[in-house]
Amino acid sequence: MADTPEVLWRPDPNHLPDTRVEQFKRWLSEHRGLAVSRYEDLWRWSVDELDEFWAAFGEFIGVRWRAEPRAVREGDEMPGVRWFPGGELNYAEHALSGVAGAEKRDDELAVVFHREDGLTEQLTFGELRAKVGAARGMLQSLGVQRGDRVVALAPNCPQTLVTFLAAASLGAIWSSCSPDFGVRAVADRFTQIEPKVMLAVNGYLYNGKKFDVRPTVRELAGQMPSLQGILLIDYVELDQAQTAGAVDFDTAMAEHEGAPLEFEPVPFDHPLWVLYSSGTTGLPKGIVQGHGGIVVEHLKQLAMSLDLGPGERFFWFTTTGWMMWNLLISGLLVGSAVVLFDGSPGHPDLNTLWRLAAQHRITYFGVSAPYVQSCLKAKLRPAAEHDLSAMRAIGSTGAPLSVDGFRWIMDEVGPVQICSVSGGTDVCTAFLGSSPDVPVWLGELSCRALGAAVAAYDEHGKEIVEQVGELVVTKPMPSMPVMFWNDPDGSRLRAAYFEDFPGVWRHGDWVRITERGSAVIYGRSDSTLNRGGVRMGTAEFYRVVESFDAIHDSLVIDTTRIGDEEGELLCFLVLAPGSSLADVEPELRSRLRSELSPRHVPDRFIEVPAIPRTLNGKKCEVPVKKILSGVDPKKAISVDALSDPGALRPFVEFAGTANS
Repeated sequence: MADTPEVLWRPDPNHLPDTRVEQFKRWLSEHRGLAVSRYEDLWRWSVDELDEFWAAFGEFIGVRWRAEPRAVREGDEMPGVRWFPGGELNYAEHALSGVAGAEKRDDELAVVFHREDGLTEQLTFGELRAKVGAARGMLQSLGVQRGDRVVALAPNCPQTLVTFLAAASLGAIWSSCSPDFGVRAVADRFTQIEPKVMLAVNGYLYNGKKFDVRPTVRELAGQMPSLQGILLIDYVELDQAQTAGAVDFDTAMAEHEGAPLEFEPVPFDHPLWVLYSSGTTGLPKGIVQGHGGIVVEHLKQLAMSLDLGPGERFFWFTTTGWMMWNLLISGLLVGSAVVLFDGSPGHPDLNTLWRLAAQHRITYFGVSAPYVQSCLKAKLRPAAEHDLSAMRAIGSTGAPLSVDGFRWIMDEVGPVQICSVSGGTDVCTAFLGSSPDVPVWLGELSCRALGAAVAAYDEHGKEIVEQVGELVVTKPMPSMPVMFWNDPDGSRLRAAYFEDFPGVWRHGDWVRITERGSAVIYGRSDSTLNRGGVRMGTAEFYRVVESFDAIHDSLVIDTTRIGDEEGELLCFLVLAPGSSLADVEPELRSRLRSELSPRHVPDRFIEVPAIPRTLNGKKCEVPVKKILSGVDPKKAISVDALSDPGALRPFVEFAGTANS
């Protein structure tokens, strides 16, 4: 058995009985005669007895069925499983009315909004319901019906949330992009689904600057002939130039003030929203998830794993173009107030989000692992400078959280539960994460999520423990895609997840599952480093390299091609101002050799101005590897999928030199 790492946090025995997961255990004992005390035993039961688990959880949490399902599942082999056939419900009803037996009072806080320029707003559930009713009437006046698509080019603000809930109440299908996306990136996503109505802002704020979105709106309108209406939010002060054909959002809302709030019952698998793959090598795939799958999965994730409920204030730094926005707003499902922030996390400085946490008494504070790393490198001391006494947990995702990141949180934020999670847009939830009854071990994700049959497979499809393997899910989950958009025979969906291990979901991450049931993520399996026959994940490499103050960002690429002799291991570095490669390289080589292995020492270090990242901030490891191996850059990656297309140029030039 591997050495057990240091325990950074343990459940408080005085608080534990009040957590939702402990309440569920007691409920199972009383109503099902099932006695489980350890989380690992509960998890094992939840995946061994999948139907019993989801039926019990739905009853325990109080899912609002408009029509009772005839079964938990039809079918067993992925893809193609139908969950809760015959069941009807509505996501918006759960978000605005609460689960059965736990209705939300009009005066309970629902939404806290904070913009980077200091603009704030709060909405109670009563006020939110009234606004959603008006927005519902507004959408109906534009002809929106069940199954129609409503899209948003809008930030993380109340108007976006209200319009989404109104669309969901009608059984319409939602899709959103952040307003900083370029025209081509938005068009690649929205034109696929032929929307009837588009919500947009006139502009947005970021890093203290105003950006005009109206030219993008006009250009998009010309590319989407299906549009029957554009709702324009007067979000920032700009000149008075109008957008032809657009309806002022506030005016339209005022016209429908007092409209009744109703909820269209829809089948469990009726599409709720369309999320998108990164689109690095072609059109982004439209990932469709259903009302019911998201309702039960998010109720489980937020109530059980995150222990959220009434009285909590739930925050995650996200834009509307990342699945974490969809998870954040689902805090309403469990009666928590959701804290929406729009702006730069670094303006005017990196303390912005910590000030936000103190000002709004945030209890669950979610950010990305790179943000934690940035705070660490900037030597921030949030607890010493801000009142974070309301904060009980920190969520981290987007990349593996380094050991140094874990330690920094404990040292500089306080003895909070560190909830490092890993999941994906594909399921809009986490496979691996935390639970209030499980300790936090240094550098590890605490547990596998209930109902998620997660395992590590070797190359032969055999389950392994305490070894690094492919992250797979061996049994279906309710929030797995209902379908991909424009994929009538399901071939694209099968190719995305089920080609390597038929009937088993391959997610594309390297993972090690420990004997305790915790996990460590080692990076994407399709960007693995293979040196001397030893497979190495990129995450552990970045952990060492980016711990240097002199290194701002990095990208490691193994140029070895399948079947070829071993290629070069290249490390591209973005250096901090005033730092030089000559100064940092000797110590970097030494640390990689001593902390990892001699195989981890790159053949070459190359300085670059920036690392190419997707619109959602993911490092473009695989596309860069393809470019360096001689693939035409236009075939390796779509520049519209990049947050900064110019960051790719040095890599294309380097490849041209290397392959000439």
